[in-house]
Amino acid sequence: EYMMAFDFNKAINRFGTDSVRWDQHNPDVIPLSVADMDFAAAPCIVEALKKRIDHQVYGYTHAPEDLRDSIVSYLRKFYDWQIEPEWIVFVPSLVSSLYSITSNVTDPKAHILTLQPVYHHILNAAKNSGRNYSEIPLSNINQRLVLNSQSIGNFAQSNSELLLFCNPHNPGGTVYTHNELSSIAHICEQKNLIICSDEIHCGMVYEGKKHIPIASISNEAADRTITLMSMNKTFNIPGTGLAWLVCKNQKLRQKASMGLGTLIPDPQVFTYTTAQAAINQGEPWRKALMSYLSDNRDLLRATIEDFGVIDLYQMEASYLGWLSCEQLQIDDPSQLFLDNGVALQPGSMFNKMDHVRINIATPKITLLEALKRMKKAIS
Repeated sequence: EYMMAFDFNKAINRFGTDSVRWDQHNPDVIPLSVADMDFAAAPCIVEALKKRIDHQVYGYTHAPEDLRDSIVSYLRKFYDWQIEPEWIVFVPSLVSSLYSITSNVTDPKAHILTLQPVYHHILNAAKNSGRNYSEIPLSNINQRLVLNSQSIGNFAQSNSELLLFCNPHNPGGTVYTHNELSSIAHICEQKNLIICSDEIHCGMVYEGKKHIPIASISNEAADRTITLMSMNKTFNIPGTGLAWLVCKNQKLRQKASMGLGTLIPDPQVFTYTTAQAAINQGEPWRKALMSYLSDNRDLLRATIEDFGVIDLYQMEASYLGWLSCEQLQIDDPSQLFLDNGVALQPGSMFNKMDHVRINIATPKITLLEALKRMKKAIS
């Protein structure tokens, strides 16, 4: 019903727009690497930006009065998560918050736990913190990557203070179940770990799955969790997007906010505009998007199965597919695909050389051509 209103098949030329993804390679390569989408932003966002631009004054800007309340309603409506407006802190970038939080909330002599594989900025936040850290290998259960609570116990040290978590998981695409989150929250309580949960893909969960914020599991979990969220991924506005953290525990919230307005800039005018439009009016577009991505995911799945030598992990959320190329037995599968005209995110970015990540948020015609080239590459 929603599909008619928005055209995701429309190919928009991104050359000449300084696109990180499209400028990385020569023009005859299809880049399905960096995680942004090739789709136009939702019309409600474009309209809101135009309106704001037409005002012609772009001065110092504070958060709109009702934005916190909008987020509170949004989280309650979509994730059954009841929070208070004062738990929300606006930040200019989810990525920079990963880095600042890692050092702000832990002692310099602390030990940090992170995941393997995981989004490179989560890994680098641990790496660059000056703290010791361990990467907990995720368990692979029927091509579904999960953090096993027992593994947390095995890797936790007496001075471990923080778990860097990611749900829905990037690159794996896992959406954690209530039981899985409960056992993770429970072991973090036992080991007295703060949880920093990157939940940026929570708006991109496929039918049949439900996103549950780990902080919503219990009061105990809420007290030790900093949740990072943004509309940037879901609505394809990373270039002008706002992020925020949600933290119930006031002491922890203050620590997590250190550096805001000094080393970390305050959010800028257009980021408030886009976030507000996405939250208040974006739902029809988001539904249409997920329907389109669902078709692309089915196409990817069927094609990869047809290849016979590559395994796709279960994509329960997002437009990022995590592919195991172990059976190809080559050092760098991303190079093989690049030589055949498709740029994928190399597994080395996630410390998994024999894997690649594919971005399917592109018109079907582009995806079909890329998959054709991938087939040629492995034959």
